[in-house]
Amino acid sequence: MAWDEWEQLKAQAADKQSTQMQLNQSPADPGGGGGDGDLVVQQDDLGAVGHDAFILQGNLRKQADIAGAGASKEGVGSTMQAAAALKSHSFATGSALETTVEIWTSQVKSVLQACAHISNHLDYSKKLHAEEDAKLGVEVHTRTGSAISVSKLNELFK
Repeated sequence: MAWDEWEQLKAQAADKQSTQMQLNQSPADPGGGGGDGDLVVQQDDLGAVGHDAFILQGNLRKQADIAGAGASKEGVGSTMQAAAALKSHSFATGSALETTVEIWTSQVKSVLQACAHISNHLDYSKKLHAEEDAKLGVEVHTRTGSAISVSKLNELFK
């Protein structure tokens, strides 16, 4: 393909795109129920996700413990008992089953730690943002004492 042909194809593609392109934008008049345009953050969303992570952690802790399931008086789970029995009869499957339980247990602990971290972090974030919002609400006011809107603050920083 010659260079001129390439340039011609690029120009044709650009022409097609420019005639088909449409930008979606909000109306210039904020009459669509958008209020005064201030930023609104729903802290309940953070708390809900943090709570779900906490619930997931509890359920996972109860249901994913194959190493401790069916534990004997010594505290050895039925899967590990089976692995020991297979190993004692020289079955290679016994070692493989033992390794599987160890890897599974390690992975479950990692997921449990991740759930706990998510739950704690979101609970902390929710609390911190609420405190910051209250602090900013007290500190940021106009000369008349009324609160400055986020849109006005945005104008001041331009």
